[in-house]
Amino acid sequence: MLALERKKILHHIADLIDERAEEIALCECWDTGQALRFMSKAALRGAENFRFFADKAASARDGQQLQSPTLMNVTTRVPLGPVGIITPWNTPFMLSTWKIAPALAAGCTVVHKPAELSPLTARILCEIAHEAGLPPGVWNLVNGYGEEAGKRLSEHPDIKAIAFVGESKTGSMIMKQGADTLKRVHFELGGKNPVVVFDDADLDRALDAVIFMIYSLNGERCTSSSRLLIQDSIAEEFQARLVERINSIKVGHPLDPKTEVGPLIAQEHFDKVTSYFEIAKQDGATIAAGGEALGDEGYFVRPTLFTNATNQMRIAQEEIFGPVLTAITFKTEEEALELANDTQYGLTGFVWTNDLTRALRFTNQLEAGMIWVNSENVRHLPTPFGGVKASGIGRDGGDWSFDFYMEQKHIGFATGQHKIPRLGA
Repeated sequence: MLALERKKILHHIADLIDERAEEIALCECWDTGQALRFMSKAALRGAENFRFFADKAASARDGQQLQSPTLMNVTTRVPLGPVGIITPWNTPFMLSTWKIAPALAAGCTVVHKPAELSPLTARILCEIAHEAGLPPGVWNLVNGYGEEAGKRLSEHPDIKAIAFVGESKTGSMIMKQGADTLKRVHFELGGKNPVVVFDDADLDRALDAVIFMIYSLNGERCTSSSRLLIQDSIAEEFQARLVERINSIKVGHPLDPKTEVGPLIAQEHFDKVTSYFEIAKQDGATIAAGGEALGDEGYFVRPTLFTNATNQMRIAQEEIFGPVLTAITFKTEEEALELANDTQYGLTGFVWTNDLTRALRFTNQLEAGMIWVNSENVRHLPTPFGGVKASGIGRDGGDWSFDFYMEQKHIGFATGQHKIPRLGA
């Protein structure tokens, strides 16, 4: 299909997402337990993803001209072929659009397996795509468990690549399953992301950002800043203000517009998150706020803050993936950097300081794929999105998405100056 035709269809998909945004947001809340105030924005972000990559479809095959003395060398890109896309249960609609839109813009066909815990909006999205005029067979939806449907997708020889968002352990399994067919993989995996607050920071803004980046979306997102590294000279005051704000966060029904934190997605995940309350006590940390389930029904958890923690504790090293923050103090910039990097993960980092030189020095040495200075996570679609170490392989966003979904091709045209060596003459 011509790129301009793909562009037209992708824009039509975005328009239909806008038309069904309220329905999508409600289904997302029912499926995941996320608060409506965040899911209503997630649907609109999904439309934005399609529009962005629709406009890039025309340039997807663009290459370079690389002149040499005897050859005119040109490069181009071609679609990789059928790709498997496996998406998680947290904000599933937005993350599905983030993966599928560039694949279609590149000219690939897609087999999408959404998480078994949150399949509803994937069905709506697929319906929208076909209503927008996407040809049959281009976008295929397969529901099932990761151990069965996901494994089959990862092993299938006709699938050229797997794009996956989820746990690091699962990413490792997918890589093993795809090894026999030499699958290309793109992984956005777990994180134990640090937010580093120095004593010269704007503490009011830093407080807002720290709270937003761990307690919004129920804490169930890979980019959440789940480790607070706070300079000891301001730690007591900052943590006291944190406790006051955390205790006022509204936990409740996800469809209540006032709700800020909804229920966790399932019993198994609820059990995992709440198990860390006892682990924290056993390891010697203090539960300064929360640390308990809320009510007798549903998977509600009070927003939690652990203090007096060290970076060796399980609450500082393992991805809890819930509304749980672990605070650790530091004295010097060097100690803060050591603490920030002392984890298997490297997805994001957040730094709060008014010293520009320090910010440049610190971010240059921070082991993370994405870093924000004096800001929360603000996604800019043309920029690369992804992590290092156990947090992922590859990058999404802008032209980086096409690097994954397309193959580079080189063609050399001989000029009159090119002399071919003669053998057997």
